[in-house]
Amino acid sequence: MAHGWPGSFYEFYGIIPLLTDPKNHGLSDEHVFEVICPSIPGYGFSEASSKKGLDTVATARIFYKLMLRLGFQEFYVQGGDWGSAICTNMGQLAPSHVKGIHLNMGFILRNFYTLTLILGRRFGRLFGYTERDMELMYPFKEKFFYKMMRESGYLHIQATKPDTVGCALNDSPVGLAAYILEKFTTWTNSEFRDLEDGGLERKFSLDDLLTNIMIYWTTGTITSSQRYYKENLGKNIMAEKHQRMKVQVPTGFAAFPDELLHVPEKWMKFKYPKLISYSYMPRGGHFAAFEEPELLARDIIKFVGLVERQ
Repeated sequence: MAHGWPGSFYEFYGIIPLLTDPKNHGLSDEHVFEVICPSIPGYGFSEASSKKGLDTVATARIFYKLMLRLGFQEFYVQGGDWGSAICTNMGQLAPSHVKGIHLNMGFILRNFYTLTLILGRRFGRLFGYTERDMELMYPFKEKFFYKMMRESGYLHIQATKPDTVGCALNDSPVGLAAYILEKFTTWTNSEFRDLEDGGLERKFSLDDLLTNIMIYWTTGTITSSQRYYKENLGKNIMAEKHQRMKVQVPTGFAAFPDELLHVPEKWMKFKYPKLISYSYMPRGGHFAAFEEPELLARDIIKFVGLVERQ
């Protein structure tokens, strides 16, 4: 299972027992898992790269080699945020070893889809949108344009000058906590932005949130974690071959309603032609494993069952 930013391996602590011991947690034990949760290099206790070029493809190669060294010749991968891109790249690099990919965030970059977003309110069915897709994507200005404008400021900084803000955050534990916790507010549910306490304890405990922050603080890795944005986004979008490649591995997708950007099944099938499971989740946002471990675990188990029965 692969995490993203500003998360860590700790995001998966709640879901691990549901997958390794599902029967004792009220879930189907048709499949019981061994779970590996590595840290992206430069995050937490995983040493940062000493040279340029550590993007999602390089990380996928590292994680693939890790799985082989641990003795797994075939395995499933799961991820959201950067983890989604890493898992996708693993499926592209080693399709004979990756039995399936389960994602809870999609990176689908095509100009055509931007056009369909604009026209979709009137011609949604023509573009293959379901009624639920329409609910999650419209009104377009509020749920896409304004939302991205409000939530993407950090991305521009980290994709261009990550060390500038990183040095400041490494110098202030309060500043670091504020910078990270703000994401756990608005990325969990955009409506939490208007709450006095940011709604932080509606989905998380303060202990869990502080544990995640302390992983960054004690290791001093906020700067190296932010450089990951520059490594991946500091180039021309869609210039890399892997970004245009389809993924020929069985894929499952969990669409959480409060994710930053909803990705319809139609879009997913273009990149992942072997999409065999697409689930509209009843609740949850960007940090799916952290927020709703049981919902995510159930969808993973369902997806793996479909693959194994093929």
